[in-house]
Parts: sequence; C-alpha cells; structure tokens
Amino acid sequence: MSLHPTLQPYADAWTHSIDAISELVQPLVEGEWNRRTPCPGWSVRDVVSHVIGLDCEMLGDPRPIHSLPRDLFHVTNEHQRYMEMQVDVRRHHTAPEMTSELEYVIIRRNRQLRNESRDPGTKVRGPLSTEHTLEASMRAHAFHVWVHEQDLRTALGRPGNLDSPGAYVARDVLLDELPEVVAVKADAPRSSAIVFDVHGPIEFLRTIRVDIQGRGTLESTPALGPAATLSLDWETYVRLACGRVTPEQVKDRLKTEGDPTLTGAILRNFAVTS
Repeated sequence: MSLHPTLQPYADAWTHSIDAISELVQPLVEGEWNRRTPCPGWSVRDVVSHVIGLDCEMLGDPRPIHSLPRDLFHVTNEHQRYMEMQVDVRRHHTAPEMTSELEYVIIRRNRQLRNESRDPGTKVRGPLSTEHTLEASMRAHAFHVWVHEQDLRTALGRPGNLDSPGAYVARDVLLDELPEVVAVKADAPRSSAIVFDVHGPIEFLRTIRVDIQGRGTLESTPALGPAATLSLDWETYVRLACGRVTPEQVKDRLKTEGDPTLTGAILRNFAVTS
C-alpha cells in the first residue's frame, strides 16, 4: 500500500461506510428511493446522489453544468447551491442508474486510494475553490459519508454501524467543534467547566474548560463542580450535532444539570453541520 499511515484510518472509514450504503440501496425498489431522509428537502435518491457527487469531486471529475430550479426551498446560500448541483442533476435517475453509478464511483475511488502516494499535508482543492490538506479533506469526507449512511439508515428503518470506523472519525470531528460551541456560540461563563457524558455504542466523558479569556479547550479529565452537565446517548449526540433533530424533538433522551440558561444556549448552538 502506498497510502500514508496517517490517511489509512480515513480510507478504512470511507470504505466501510460506502460499502454499507451500497448494500443498503442495492435492493431498493423505485418507490423507496423517494423516501424522505433527515436532510431537509432530500430523499434517499438525493442523499445517494450527494455521496456520489462528493466522491466524484474527490476523483477530480468536472462538476456538472446544470441550472437549479428556483423553487428549492431548502437551498438558501451559496454552499447549499454548490452541494445541490450534484443532487438535482440526478433527480430523475432510475434505481438501476443510481446503483450502477454508485458502484462505478466506488471502483474508481478504491483504485485512487490504492495509488495514493501523496503526503498528508499536500494541498488539495475543496468545495467552492477552498483549499485543504489531503489529510483534512479525507477526514472530512469519511465523516460526511458516515453521517449520510446514518441518514439513509434512518429513512429506511435499518439502524446500525453506530460504532463503525466512520463513527469514531465522526466522534473526533464533532468533539473538535465543542470548544467553539460552548465558549463562543453559547458564550459560557469565564473560568467554568461544562461536562458531556455520552453513552451507547460509543462512550466518552469530556470537559470543555473556558479560561479567563473566554477560550474553550477540550479535556478528557472530569470536572469537579461543573457549571453544567449534559448526558445523552451517542445516536442523539450525532443527530443533534449534525442538525438532524432539534433539542425539543429529543428532550426525552437528554439529561441536563446545572445552569438551565447555559445548557439551553449550548443545545441551541449544538448543530455544527447540516
């Protein structure tokens, strides 16, 4: 293998999730492709189209030349318009067209990964002409494909893989966002600590400490006398952090202790992706 060891976990996570997606959608009849998913405005077909589009971009394929309809209520900014292009261009594709294109993209991406010899720090092009390191790009890609696997599982009533390789990548990606959620967006008090106790297929206890300057840091040590504690299961954590549900929709799966104003602010700002 020529793939750098730093990149291997992300390649493994992507492989596991994309194979799971392929297995999920292969037997679907035409009507099942139209089922709604937790992604606003997106059906099963749309989520799979998005995943295909993401991998086409990882392959360096040219983007489709396509005009979006004006009545897509869920498209409200330039980033969403960018992402919608790969989706809308496939909206009338049949089930066999979708599964065959997905399989072809998987074959091409597997070949690309087998031949990948670049350094993790190599700069690569991202969405909307942004630039990222190869490592950051592969990490984000593994995260997104796993999250969309979960979207499909929710839509199809096929739960699973909440502790797969992609789930551990998702855990780390989402934990990296917690200091900003707590210290910046929720404006937690200076010199305070907020504890997150997550249980389920993936378990962790993490503390966000906010220093005197208002900067948040992520720690694995528990805090004595925290300003707030949030306890929830891993699936709920993911769905909240990815904007798939609101705090009100899962309040029976959440337990909060401490300052209710602070916990409310954290939960209102918990979604870091959508």
